[in-house]
Amino acid sequence: MVAPGTSLREGIDNILHARTGGLIVIGDADELAFLFSGGIKLDLDYSPALLYELAKMDGAIVLSSNATKIAQVNVQLTPDPTILTFETGTRHRTAERVSKQTDALVVAISERREVVSLYVDGIKYILEDIPVVLAKANQALATLDKYRSRLDQVSTRLTALEFEGGATLHDVLTVLQRAELVTRMAVEIERYIVELGTEGRLIEMQLDETMVGVSADKAALVHDYLMEDTDETFATAFDQLVRLPNQDLLDFGRLAELLGYDRKLNTLDYPTSPRGFRILGRIPRLPKLVVQRIVGEFGGLEELLAATDGELETVDGVGEIRAKDIREGLRRQQEINLVDRYLQT
Repeated sequence: MVAPGTSLREGIDNILHARTGGLIVIGDADELAFLFSGGIKLDLDYSPALLYELAKMDGAIVLSSNATKIAQVNVQLTPDPTILTFETGTRHRTAERVSKQTDALVVAISERREVVSLYVDGIKYILEDIPVVLAKANQALATLDKYRSRLDQVSTRLTALEFEGGATLHDVLTVLQRAELVTRMAVEIERYIVELGTEGRLIEMQLDETMVGVSADKAALVHDYLMEDTDETFATAFDQLVRLPNQDLLDFGRLAELLGYDRKLNTLDYPTSPRGFRILGRIPRLPKLVVQRIVGEFGGLEELLAATDGELETVDGVGEIRAKDIREGLRRQQEINLVDRYLQT
């Protein structure tokens, strides 16, 4: 609502640059009425210029929950004085208490320090200058690019080992760890994009390009190596992975436990083989339902590679043409993988 490019942000910036200060409450006026003392009811359409002019008056400005209407102005807010606040200024103390007492968004604009503070559910966030946020976003994007490059390297290595039948649990967990690190870095950048508003379009395009295939590959990897692959165990494992603290993400024992293995297992020496979800998922125009049926029929990538064309064709939804496409897709992946490994070395 307050990102660059929105009319609300324009109004806030006008107040900030004029150094008049202000207190803006965004929410349902009827639900917030018990906090109001005095004030003038307006019920006018919102505009940045009108907000700027009204901010010259004392008291708070109340906007509708979607910030399209200016409901009241010159309002004295009377939140519960017993609510704990660590703010010092009267305006900011009031803003924090109102946000803790209601579900309104409260914007406090400091006239002396030229700082915009947002309060939601008692949580304070200070709006940063656009150049500062852009610099942070670009730095994070550069870091993400390195993380993605490393993910591609370990993923390529795992694919080669899967085709050769020499993958270990350590190789699997390395890819899983890297994929989750990349995902978490992307989430951080998404927060910058939200704050940048219209200024963040190029960052968003670069992020989308960098993250192509990561989510699908990570899900397929979990399906491939879960000790017991059911919808319930997959959902549980994926949820636990997302909630895993950053420190635990570095612990391969904890990651192995998520997939259903013994935490004390020596992952370097523990051989494992995929069911084939990740490899089959990279074959163009192959529906997920057909992938599930193929895996259900053969049980693993090793068995799939050993299967004849006739055996492949008997799987529901495959047929003669799709069986050839699958064979060609598997062969092409092996060739591409060999080239990638050669280039990486």
